[in-house]
Parts: sequence; C-alpha cells; structure tokens
Amino acid sequence: MLRSLLRRCFKLLLAAAVTSVVLVVVMRWVPPLGSALMLERKVESWLDGKPIDLQRQWRPWEQLPDDLKIAVIAAEDQKFAEHWGFDLAAIRSALAHNERGGSLRGASTLSQQVAKNLFLWSGRSWLRKGLEVWFTGLIELCWSKQRILEVYLNTVEWGDGVFGAEAAARAHFGKGAPYLSKQQAALLAAVLPNPRAWNPARPSPYVTRRANWIRQQMWQLGGSHYLNQLQPQWSLGWTDKP
Repeated sequence: MLRSLLRRCFKLLLAAAVTSVVLVVVMRWVPPLGSALMLERKVESWLDGKPIDLQRQWRPWEQLPDDLKIAVIAAEDQKFAEHWGFDLAAIRSALAHNERGGSLRGASTLSQQVAKNLFLWSGRSWLRKGLEVWFTGLIELCWSKQRILEVYLNTVEWGDGVFGAEAAARAHFGKGAPYLSKQQAALLAAVLPNPRAWNPARPSPYVTRRANWIRQQMWQLGGSHYLNQLQPQWSLGWTDKP
C-alpha cells in the first residue's frame, strides 16, 4: 500500500511538473488570459461583499512605452538584464536587514514577481517559495527578458481591480499606456510596492520623492538604451519570432 501511494504521489507530481512546463512554454507566445492574483482579488471581493470589476487590457511590447519599461526596472530590479531570475546579493542584503528587525524587506526580481503573480497565491510559506523558485527558473529558461518584462507590465497590480499598464494609465491618468509621460511612468513605478494604498495620480510627498529618485535612476541606467540588453538572443534554442 505504501509503495502504491508513493507511486501515485510521484505520478501526480510528475503530471503537475509537466503541466507547469507546458503552461510556461505556451505563454512564451500566447498572452495569459489572467493571473492567479487577479483570481485571488476577485474572490476576496466576493467574500468582502464588495465585488469589483477587474480592469485589464493587453498591450504588446511595441505598444508599451520605453519610459515605463525602464522606470519599472529602475524601481524594482536594476540587475534585471544580468541575473538568471534571482538577485543573490539583494537576497543576502534583505536577509541581513530582516534579521536586525524592523520592517521586512523583500528582494524579489521581476522574474520572481511574474512567477508569483501568474501562478501562485499570496502569503509566506516554504511551499509557496519553493514553487516560486520552480516557476521563476522555468520562466527564465523558456522566455526572453523582453517577454518577461512584457508579461510583467501587463499583469502587475496597479490599484483595486486595476491590472497592467493600459488599465493603470486609463484609471489613473485618463490616457492609454503609449501616451504616458516620463513623470507619469515614474509615478506608476513608484507605487508598485503598495499599489492598493498609494495613488500615482495623487501622490503623497513620499511617492513624489520616490518618483524623482526613479527618474534619476532611469537616467543612470542609460534610459531606453538599457532596453537593448533585453533583446531576444536565445532560450532553449528558440527565437521570439519565426
């Protein structure tokens, strides 16, 4: 009976692993229909008795503004073009900071955030962290950096029920994502640590200072020239275009 149970568990794990690989490979080219975080927010709203309408409209890479791309990198993951999904130096720094006490500091890369938002649930547990490592590795292996950032910008949360750059631009600034100014892009990036509490259209003094810092970092990174490092090269021998 024990051997039979172990075989069944192994088969379930193998099936789950294969399914996850297929999903990640398909999403290399096909826009995700939604994300686990979107589903979680919808369920939360039902349980609270305050249902929300989710706002999201996919924008392909070419229609996403360079200022927003580089602003998000400057704010969230300045080593995005260099690492393979995990910023080990940032992880060590965050662990040292958290051991000293005070507010918890995270060290998630954009790749990790995509893995978490697309496939996993919120919260802290070793199981979720292990699955995050698995999906992050798959994403880095199967997708180009450009694709990772494209999916991130189309799925990240930017307010209650607001997901992705297009919905965020319309909800907060009344315009489409391609028409965002540099300052508006910096403000959107500035609120990412707490998008449900901070409003980029009515920024607090802290958010304004953070946006100004992000603009300085955008310039130091080389502006849109930094994005040349994200051009698809190879990943499992595939290219993004036939």
